[in-house]
Amino acid sequence: MDVIEVTNLRKRYREHLAVDDVSFSVGRGEIFGVLGRNGAGKTTTVECVAGLRTPDEGTVRVLGLDPQRDRTELRRRLGVQLQASELPDKMKVREALELYASFYDHPADWRELLDTWGLAEKRESRYGKLSGGQKQRLSIALALIGNPEIAVLDELTTGLDPQARRDTWALIERIRDGGVTVVLVTHFMDEAERLCDRVAVVDRGRIAALDTPAGLVDRTGGEQRVRFRPSAPVEDRLFTDLPEVTEVRREGDRLTVVGTGDVLQAVTSVLARNQITAADLRMETADLDDAFLAITGHRVDANA
Repeated sequence: MDVIEVTNLRKRYREHLAVDDVSFSVGRGEIFGVLGRNGAGKTTTVECVAGLRTPDEGTVRVLGLDPQRDRTELRRRLGVQLQASELPDKMKVREALELYASFYDHPADWRELLDTWGLAEKRESRYGKLSGGQKQRLSIALALIGNPEIAVLDELTTGLDPQARRDTWALIERIRDGGVTVVLVTHFMDEAERLCDRVAVVDRGRIAALDTPAGLVDRTGGEQRVRFRPSAPVEDRLFTDLPEVTEVRREGDRLTVVGTGDVLQAVTSVLARNQITAADLRMETADLDDAFLAITGHRVDANA
């Protein structure tokens, strides 16, 4: 059953068309990823879904509701954590949860949320004193305090260190395991590949592709890369003449041979025939980053 249906959505800011004819649906219980570079139209799209912005064209239905006409009812059933969300530095964690709980007729127990999201020891801490990971856990708790059926999480792990990102991923999976549908906005390929059941690739305001992460990767044609440092000079043609090889790249003394099929066996056979050894040899398969490049023609700057 689809809990979100977006059809021919358009949103313009003066001369800039931020969202251009976007259509997608989200099934109940999914983690649905909205993936793209900063400025691609991801946040505008989910803000229209959440009723925070009014579309110029198209229709949006969330749990059968119109986000504009039925805004009050939707806010009782939808939790939102936006990238730009901030609390006053002097507000205590407990105060924030009590305040948000007061917005709902039947809120979750904020004390249980403190325990669930590892914030019990920080209940009297001020927001400005929290670490980045603690702020993100508080954002999740605030998005869930209304017992929503759907949670929209926008760039949740931006600015976090690697360990905090992995910890947050586990929390997102816990949200889904609790029966909540998750819409995850991100520009991190590894995050989308790890968490999402399906991914909408957004590029220049349009959906360039929509599939499972594995389905998107399959569009690369099963590309593989063999990276190594040859023990002696070797000509590119020794590899490009192989039927399995599509490209040879050089970075200093390191070669990357790109191909499909049993490209590793083909490359090592050539090296053996020419009495060349391969130092630091590494085999890599295509990932979501490669798929994004194949679909859009550019990579995402993960540090943006």
